[in-house]
Amino acid sequence: MSAGTIFEPLRFRNLEVKNRIFRSNVAGRFDHYDGRGTQTRINWELKFARGGVGAILSSWTAVDERGKIVPSFAGIERDERIPFWRELGERVHEHDCRFVLQLAHGGRQRDVPTLAYPRGLSSTRKPDPLHGFEAEEATRADLDAVKRSFAAGARRARAAGLDGVEVHGANGYLFTQFLSSAINEREDEYGGSLENRARLLLETVRAIRAEVGDDFHVQVKLSTTEHGNAFLPWLGEGNTIDDSVQVCRWLEEAGADAIHVSSGNTFPHPENPAGEFSTEDMVRTYDVMLSSGVHTFRNYLGFRLWPANKVMQKRWERDPAEVAGRCLPDARRVKEAVSIPVIVTGGFQQASLIAAAIEDGSCDAVSIARGLIANNDLVELFRAGHDLPPRPCTYCNKCLYNVLEHPLGCYDERRFTSREEMVAQIMSVYASAA
Repeated sequence: MSAGTIFEPLRFRNLEVKNRIFRSNVAGRFDHYDGRGTQTRINWELKFARGGVGAILSSWTAVDERGKIVPSFAGIERDERIPFWRELGERVHEHDCRFVLQLAHGGRQRDVPTLAYPRGLSSTRKPDPLHGFEAEEATRADLDAVKRSFAAGARRARAAGLDGVEVHGANGYLFTQFLSSAINEREDEYGGSLENRARLLLETVRAIRAEVGDDFHVQVKLSTTEHGNAFLPWLGEGNTIDDSVQVCRWLEEAGADAIHVSSGNTFPHPENPAGEFSTEDMVRTYDVMLSSGVHTFRNYLGFRLWPANKVMQKRWERDPAEVAGRCLPDARRVKEAVSIPVIVTGGFQQASLIAAAIEDGSCDAVSIARGLIANNDLVELFRAGHDLPPRPCTYCNKCLYNVLEHPLGCYDERRFTSREEMVAQIMSVYASAA
């Protein structure tokens, strides 16, 4: 299988990307508490632009103050943010790389609640089952405000000269909480049937279109299979691929230019990012969250104490050899149902697997997070003829375990000649502006 397919341009309705590799939405707590962006974030994004990716999907970017999942992530919740995103986009464009801003709202699912809003909005009053962050059921006025916030965020992204937006409808955040048959318990027009549960997302996409027009790129990320009971078996399974295929058809009708396929109705989730699960690493960093949710102390004890930690590890861990391409069957189902391009995430770092997935019609492009954190120049390694990088990502997920307490980077010491080399790689994001 020729890797040349990876380097073919991908044409969307309003956007062309030079190759089929997208940096998936990922970043650390690189910004000011109040959501102002920093040079550190610019440095982070430039790692991947220089490394050859066709497009960067920004990290999780809040459209309003209440929707934030964690302090110190750059936001797009007010016009004052536009100059920062303009500067970031211009720097990325210098490397012939596109930049798509991911618009997001956490709902009840957060990592560390902000000072202003300790309780999140949701389709339910129940706290999230994993960490127990508290929630209140959103009113109609709340939902109208959410739609306006997403539309305004898209307008700001366009004003900043960015190349498009991605509506984050996946991985347990607000739109998942409405879409999910396992979470949404409303009895009004935003709950019950699949059509009703999809209403908020579809109305939001239409509101964005009305704000930015038809000539600006808008894509949507979905967890096409929820696997809602993968970790806590007493929970509902949630939406299936059949449900999501119908939602994708509706999204295309509403004006979406692409679908980004993911998995899991929480984040993190055993299926996303799939791989190793270290209770020792969780114990070392989970203390950041101990006071945040009603279940966090329960989880901490579960990570720390035998035999509960062994049970949790068994429920969560996935064989690293089976990680790459886990979402491809879902992506193929979506691609067969829509006429717009389909991007898929899920442990990709092998050129032949990516090329095969594109050539057999499973997807049009892939998005990568961990593989690019491990090898920022992964695309250039493919171009040089490597099928796998010489030091591939091991799917150990140590990057995830450390992200709330430490700078984001690869923490697998096995991949480095020394701990000092690893630390230098992690800290390089703080270098002076390049």
